[in-house]
Amino acid sequence: MKTELDEGQGQKVGSRMRLSGRVFGVELSVEEMVTERIPPRRKVWESTGAPKLLVIGHYRMGFELSPHGNGSMLRVFIEYALPESGLALWLGRLFGQRYARWCTRQMVDDTVKNFEASLTTQRSI
Repeated sequence: MKTELDEGQGQKVGSRMRLSGRVFGVELSVEEMVTERIPPRRKVWESTGAPKLLVIGHYRMGFELSPHGNGSMLRVFIEYALPESGLALWLGRLFGQRYARWCTRQMVDDTVKNFEASLTTQRSI
């Protein structure tokens, strides 16, 4: 997928991002906008316009990071609608929930990698 960012770089409320690409020969695209951001604790973004996706329609997703004991607790979420009609609706009914789980798992894994890289850098200083 190709990612295009506006001047806000996805780092402030109102920033816009566009993702596009091909999967199994099908052209996919979605535009997103940041709707909430409280660094480093919370960020929420949602699709805008008419997303061209295979298994989900409009969505809202984000994360919350909070202190927990000697560490942090991460909560990742996605709320989505099924596509409106056709093959995408059928695929959404079959795979939408699995895709949503995959998306949130990717966010968790990326966060863990980011924190691990940060710890490694701090230890080497």
